[in-house]
Amino acid sequence: MSLVCRPAQADDLAAADALVVSSINDLTVRHGFGPMATAGASSFPLFSLRDDPAGLWVAEEDGAIVGFAWSWVCGDVWFLAQLFVDPVRQGRGIGLELLERTLEHARRSGAAHKVLITFTFNRVSQGLYIRHGLFPRMPIYFFKGERERVSQALPEAPLQAVAIDGSAATLARLAEIDRQAIGVSRAKHHRYLFDDSVTSGFMLWAGSECVGYAYLGSGGHVGPLAVVPSHSVRDAFATALKFAAEGSAETVSAFLPGNCDGALSLAIGQGMRITFPMLLMASPGYGDWRQYLPRNPGFM
Repeated sequence: MSLVCRPAQADDLAAADALVVSSINDLTVRHGFGPMATAGASSFPLFSLRDDPAGLWVAEEDGAIVGFAWSWVCGDVWFLAQLFVDPVRQGRGIGLELLERTLEHARRSGAAHKVLITFTFNRVSQGLYIRHGLFPRMPIYFFKGERERVSQALPEAPLQAVAIDGSAATLARLAEIDRQAIGVSRAKHHRYLFDDSVTSGFMLWAGSECVGYAYLGSGGHVGPLAVVPSHSVRDAFATALKFAAEGSAETVSAFLPGNCDGALSLAIGQGMRITFPMLLMASPGYGDWRQYLPRNPGFM
């Protein structure tokens, strides 16, 4: 049986998504966390394919997709969103074949920084990434809590929230916030979020000063969230939690980097608990997210 690695097509994405879901759940079940992934959770891979098809690859064997890799680039940051191999075919070098193609995507883009988020307990993959120059930077915890429990004693929103309007001026402001918070503009990804029917976004204001932005999913998930002064993270997260707690979702959730002390303390204080741990890995010189809460491991 011969293995073929080729650029992904739009018609491949449903099968690739099924493989990713199966691989994630195989991993999380084996480590005692239970199944966590569900199929068809995002249209972001298709958005990325249309934006930059060089970042998506499939490994195929006898006409069946057995591996999938997906990376995207913004400015000088290359991000590995997914790299998964069919669990029954792992250990045969398929992951390495796909990683080499995604790293070539990074080289051709001229990216100065390579970044990814992986499961803390995914030791084999971490070793592979370290061998290719991406090193552990900090933990990222997925917090979750019952909405009614989180809403109890939640303080009034400390910041004013104004709906993102999608104008050129707002896009420019979002780009500047991102440059200061994570070192790169993500204007195209904000445009994706504007068109996401299950996500709402708002700019965060402290008086007359715009200090950041936050997005909230209809399922109660907070993120991405970014602020300009790092000390505003707790207030920004508190404001987003207030909106989430006023919604109809049964639970509220967020990914919180391990160096966002204020946000971590607030989450624990409101009854949210760590569901599973993840890890930010990056090339040297990148990885301080004191001003940023990611949306998920694929979007960043």
